[in-house]
Amino acid sequence: MSGAMQEFATHPTDWLVILPVVLALLGGAVLLMLREAREAQFWLAFGVVAVIVVSDIALALRVSEAGPVAMTMGRWLPPFGISFVADLTGAVFALAAAGVTLLLLVYLRMDMPDRARRDGVYPLVLLLLAGVSGSFLTGDLFNLYVWFEVMLISSFGLMVLGGRNIQLDGTVKYGFLNFLATTFFLAALGLLYGTLGTLNMADIVGRAGAANPAVLASIAALLLLAFGMKAAAFPVNAWLPASYHAPPPAISALMAGLLTKVGVYALLRALVMLLPASREILEPVLALVAIGTLLLGPLGAIAETNLRRALGFLVIGGIGATIAGAALGNAAGLAGSATYVLHAMLTITGLYLVAGLLETMTGETDTRRMGGIYAAASLPSLLFFVLMLAVAGVPPFLGFWPKLLLVQGGIEAWGFGGDGWALALWIAVLGNALLTLIAVSRLWAHIFWRAGHEGAVTEAPNPDLKPLAPRVRRLGLGTAGVLTFVVLALGLWPEPLLGFGRDAAAGLLQPANYVVATGLAGAAP
Repeated sequence: MSGAMQEFATHPTDWLVILPVVLALLGGAVLLMLREAREAQFWLAFGVVAVIVVSDIALALRVSEAGPVAMTMGRWLPPFGISFVADLTGAVFALAAAGVTLLLLVYLRMDMPDRARRDGVYPLVLLLLAGVSGSFLTGDLFNLYVWFEVMLISSFGLMVLGGRNIQLDGTVKYGFLNFLATTFFLAALGLLYGTLGTLNMADIVGRAGAANPAVLASIAALLLLAFGMKAAAFPVNAWLPASYHAPPPAISALMAGLLTKVGVYALLRALVMLLPASREILEPVLALVAIGTLLLGPLGAIAETNLRRALGFLVIGGIGATIAGAALGNAAGLAGSATYVLHAMLTITGLYLVAGLLETMTGETDTRRMGGIYAAASLPSLLFFVLMLAVAGVPPFLGFWPKLLLVQGGIEAWGFGGDGWALALWIAVLGNALLTLIAVSRLWAHIFWRAGHEGAVTEAPNPDLKPLAPRVRRLGLGTAGVLTFVVLALGLWPEPLLGFGRDAAAGLLQPANYVVATGLAGAAP
């Protein structure tokens, strides 16, 4: 290396870091030019995302073997060049996002009207995947802001496709709060750059220790507000249940499975890895936010009668679980947060897909007007049953293991008489599990066990139920079944998930390898 320039050639395998983003952007551009070729659009989008999944698998394998991998644009050394850095956390999250998107493309075949395909649903999905992948793999905070904007633009387009009044109403509510969040994020970036002179994540790790702790704590609080709004954390969460039920089920699944998880990932990366001293100062605030979110989510789901709005509240409850890990700040708590994000990507997406099938069968979105599905269609009933137990954290399903890690982290931090916030957090995690089980059991009773509509005076089968068309059964049940199988398999064989959680927590708490990968070895604390 000489001065600020990199003199050695980039290793060919390091290109894997940016390949998912490049493929998604190029694929989206090509699909825009093929808007009229509707059948070809699906196959091209499916092929591009399949290649992205393969590249993410290769990236995850390389990172698991060799440690974090970095690539800096234009041969300028960081912090002058924009770096993409993949550690195990970012690589696995990017892989999960691409895998979920691949299945959702298949579901879209039966869920989206022709008008939406003509208006560009497939290019927007690829653009959204580019934003999500870029957020998980970037090593620069301003570049993270850019990818947030990419996600925001594409999600706006996906929410309004179809042009129904409810979609326009949901988009306005979604857009206002998210625009506000990006404004706070941009303001925090300006303050952080003025304080440290860099926005490169690896460089921040080295410089933060010498900065004024009060100033950094103020910036961290602004980042917490921005990322909390993006993630739909209490008390800035009202936009999510008011908007995620508005678009078609496949789009709801895509947004619920991916977008809020990017906000949580950014919060973990910024407060735990980049500004750990500020996280300690803000620990009581994080604990309050986590407890409020953990309890508000399932309580809202219990009170809700619209199926997808109820699922939106369950998404909020899960965000509280991930923030609880950040509030605890120890290895077990952060492992719980990382594994919960992965669990939620799979389980919540699956629940939204099954919800779409239930709405197709009943012609209703109100659970009071549903009923009798268990007797009429056993397979959707079985899929929903498995997924609802997973989201509640019932052993041995997938959601149990992250919550077990969070309880372990809370007990370790509490020390049987020490930190009162830690005690409150692990009790809140258990309370969330109980309330979520009540919420999903209520949905099960209303939709599946009850013979017909609420208040019906007869036990006769629901006369409004329609059988799923063969195409819907093949595409809809097939994709939901694959996700449910993955959720079930990871729950019964949790060792890969737990191993990922341990490594992810270690990478956040000890970022020396992350720093070395960018070429800033001297910046490591």
